Formats: sequence, structure tokens, C-alpha cells
Amino acid sequence: MSGPRRPLPGWIDIGLIPLANVLLAFFVAGLIVLAIGANPLEAVRIMLVGALGYPEAIGYTLYYTTNFIFTGLAVAIAFHAGLFNIGGEGQAYIGGLGVGLTVLALDASIPPVLLIPLAILAAAAFGAAWAAVPGYLQAYRGSHIVITTIMFNFIAAALMVYLMVNVLIAPGSMSPESREFAVGHLPFVHEMLGRIGFVMGPTPLNLSILGAALCCVLVWAFLWRTPWGYELRALGHNPSAAVYAGVNPRRMIVLAMALSGALAGFVGVNEVIGVHHRLILNFTAGYGFTGIAVALMGRSHPVGIVLASLLFGILHQGGAELAFEIPTITREMVVVIQGLVILFSGALAHLSRPWFERAFSAIPALRPAAAADAKGA
Repeated sequence: MSGPRRPLPGWIDIGLIPLANVLLAFFVAGLIVLAIGANPLEAVRIMLVGALGYPEAIGYTLYYTTNFIFTGLAVAIAFHAGLFNIGGEGQAYIGGLGVGLTVLALDASIPPVLLIPLAILAAAAFGAAWAAVPGYLQAYRGSHIVITTIMFNFIAAALMVYLMVNVLIAPGSMSPESREFAVGHLPFVHEMLGRIGFVMGPTPLNLSILGAALCCVLVWAFLWRTPWGYELRALGHNPSAAVYAGVNPRRMIVLAMALSGALAGFVGVNEVIGVHHRLILNFTAGYGFTGIAVALMGRSHPVGIVLASLLFGILHQGGAELAFEIPTITREMVVVIQGLVILFSGALAHLSRPWFERAFSAIPALRPAAAADAKGA
């Protein structure tokens, strides 16, 4: 009979296991590509070149990555509190609504240097308010957070359709979109690089990516360097012990959901004042749902979320190039590949863990290091 397995160190749990999951997903995807008569290695080459092979491709990849970072952080904050927030799509939608309403109301009266910060604050406030309602219902009425956040996604979508068709539509427009903003546009990265002599083709990448990087730092500092972050994580690890230690679970649930919604709302900053410069329908494009897989793959840590977001950005941009270059690999097939990554990173996230545990326990020289690492963690 074998003895108890040693705890895995962080570099395996956070690094190697997610990497193994991604490799397994790509292996299964490769078998599917092979079955339809395409070369998997050629498909990987086309995908990587399409996502990272030239400056414009990198710009598009980082643009998608920015949205995934925002929604991944949003889901991670809720995860740490023991909450499963799957309403990031609706919260991003309402955050974008806040951005649009602010700019439409003020772009004729205040300069961009004031308007842009106000729009960013509106994105956070609208997203936080939209997410705080399910948080309140969970904390004070016992409504399950999964059910309420799903419902709020549909409510947000219906609300946006009504407003864009009946209230905010540009005069004389045949499509449901607002007028273009007069000012309040975030600078594009290719424009800023052009000013210093670096020529890059137009891409939607804008300064929102700096905001995403700042959010990663702030989320890390909040969760691991503040008493509120400690209380939030304590509630997620052991609610009974957290209550015994004096944590107010109702307050922390509402706080976690409000922060989660604020982070998701920043997708509206990237899309509304960063790219489209007007309010349009469906600008969220599923980023809120992909954020769930990003948070799972990144182990709800900002560093892991950045890496997972970059992976999904590569899949998003490189997949479009792949569908264009190889006719037998349709856009739907690319979605299948993305779905496999989500499957192995979510539902099958611990599939490879027993393999690593057995392999690690079989290496005597690493056992003391593993014990010290687990003790330090």
C-alpha cells in the first residue's frame, strides 16, 4: 500500500499543471484537425504566425488579451470569496453603457483630459452596481449567485437592445448605435508608436492595456497585502472559520461582487472609448464567459491570468488567421479548439494532478523541497 502523497509545490500546481492541461487540449485538437485531413503542425504554425508573426497581429492579440485580463480578474476576485460569478458578460455590457452615457452627456462640455477619467470611473461604478445586486441577493436573501448572475446577463442584454433601438440610437441611423463621440477617445498604440518613428499598421490596441496591467497589480495588492483581501480569501477558504475570526460574510460577499463587476466593466472602456468610439450592440462578444476559463487556467492569480489571457488572445487572433488559410478548418472548428482548452482548463483542470503527484513522490531528492514549499505557502 502506497503512503500519502506529498503536497505539490507552487511551481507545479500553478505552472506545470495548467501547461499540461493546455498541451492535452492541443493534442486532442490536433487529432481532430488530423481527422479532417489537415496537418496539425502546419495549423499550429499558421496560428502562431497569425497571432505573433508581425506587428499588426501582435496588436490584435494584445487587444483581445486586454479584455480577457479584465474579465479573468473579475471572475478571480469572486472565486477568492467562494463565489462563482458568471455574470461578467452583463457586467461588462453595463460598464460600457456607463462609459457611453458619460461621454454622450459630456463630450461637448469638458475636455478629454477630464472626460476619459470620468468615463473610466463610470465603467467601474456601473459594473459594480450591476454585480452588487446579485451579491446582495446572495448575502441577504439566500439567492444563489450562479442563478442571479445568469439572469442578469439576459437582463443587461435586453436593456441594451431597448436603449440602443429606442433611446440612444443616432438620429437618422438605420443600425442600433449611438452617434460618434466628439472627444474622449483613448489613443491607439499604433498612433503613439508612429510618433516616435515606429511604423505599425492600424490595430484596435489602445491604452486600455496599461489599465489592465495596473488592475493586475492592484488586485494582487488588494488580495495579498490588505486586511480586506485577507478577509475575502478567508471567507472563500473556510466560511465558518472566517465568521469565527470576526469576518462579516454579508459585507464581504457584496464587496467581492462589486469589485468583480467593476473589473468586468472596464471591458467597456477598451471597447467603447478605446475602439468603437460610440455605443454599439454586442461589443462584449463573449469576453465575460471566456474570463471564467481564464481565471480557472490562471489559478485566480494575476500572473496566471495574464498568461492565460495571452493564450486566449493568441487563439482568438490566430484562429481567425487559421480559418482563412486552411478552408477545411472553419471558424466553428476554431471555436471547438477554444472549447477544448476551456474544457481541459475548467472541468478537467485536475486531470493531470495525480500524474504529477505520483511522479513527484517518486523523486526522493525533491521531497524536502516540496515539504518546505508547502509549509511556506
